[in-house]
Amino acid sequence: MARVLVPFTTGVEEIELLAIVDILRRAGVEVCMASLDGNMVTGRSAVTMAADADIRDVADDAWDMVVLPGGMPNAHLLRDDATVKMVVERLRAERKSIAAICAAPTALAAYGLTAGKRVTSYPACRAEMEALQPSSVYVDDVVVEDDFLITSRGAGTAVAFALCLVARLCGVAKAVEVKSDIVA
Repeated sequence: MARVLVPFTTGVEEIELLAIVDILRRAGVEVCMASLDGNMVTGRSAVTMAADADIRDVADDAWDMVVLPGGMPNAHLLRDDATVKMVVERLRAERKSIAAICAAPTALAAYGLTAGKRVTSYPACRAEMEALQPSSVYVDDVVVEDDFLITSRGAGTAVAFALCLVARLCGVAKAVEVKSDIVA
């Protein structure tokens, strides 16, 4: 069974976080929602969510993918967290998939992972993405896959993004099955 780590913190975009987790779990993927301290987190729309774990307790576990949801200040707090950066860089070294949506691709750009890659993000983050990694190729597609990297635009693209993650981890047939089940 594929295993995915989804770190999140204050101001996370609830739709992005929960769509990712829900759709991956429907596909049979083991997903760990890890907050930066293991405590409850309040998202951008004042929805409070429980974490499955403290990221520091699961950072060294074996993961097939790490997914960064967006929302502010969540995206910048994840970017600035040493444990999140360590997990992302370790998975990159292990040639595992790394995904981010909305403002969170800026963290991947800050880590240098988007250099020379096709990427997207929340439209208002485009200038920041381009400033952080001038060699990346910014596109306006709903979901962009380039090698190990998967990026998407925002809350309205969260289901398409999550289904792409399912296809990457479980195959296209499973993604089609889940898409049919949720009437997407």
